[in-house]
Amino acid sequence: MRVLGVDPGLTRCGVGVVEGVAGRPLTMLGVGVVRTPADADIGVRLVGIERGIEEWIESFQPELVAVERVFSQHNVRTVMGTAQASAVAMLCASRRGIPVALHTPSEVKAAVTGSGRADKAQVGAMVTRLLRLSAPPKPADAADALALAICHIWRAPAQTRLQQAVALHTSKGRTP
Repeated sequence: MRVLGVDPGLTRCGVGVVEGVAGRPLTMLGVGVVRTPADADIGVRLVGIERGIEEWIESFQPELVAVERVFSQHNVRTVMGTAQASAVAMLCASRRGIPVALHTPSEVKAAVTGSGRADKAQVGAMVTRLLRLSAPPKPADAADALALAICHIWRAPAQTRLQQAVALHTSKGRTP
């Protein structure tokens, strides 16, 4: 499975592509950041993010795009920018018929480090180890994007089995 992870943000939108299957060593195919100028108009910034994500999708042809689920923060302005960048990533994938999965920050941290409360340094260290890199990807947004892709690859088999079980249960006339 080839997954494009997206850590949404207006100034720095982390992107990373990981390939592999659960239970086997994973391979990083690419990592980077789509940047937009903080002083640019919001519309211009969103178009910049769209172009960047489209380039990543075109270059790496992911089977799925994993995006960090926006969660409530104290700073509404930050939440809005993150949500807008997240929507752009989902739109780019959906326009091409690529499935999108959303993962919360704590799900990603727990999948990669074993703790949903891990800090950015711990996530970066584990991404480095899991992908056999020589150093943690910089900035942290790039490492977070790889962590999203890893999280999805590892969680997808269990999520698929759960969805199949619910579908079977529902098809027999039962409600989940």
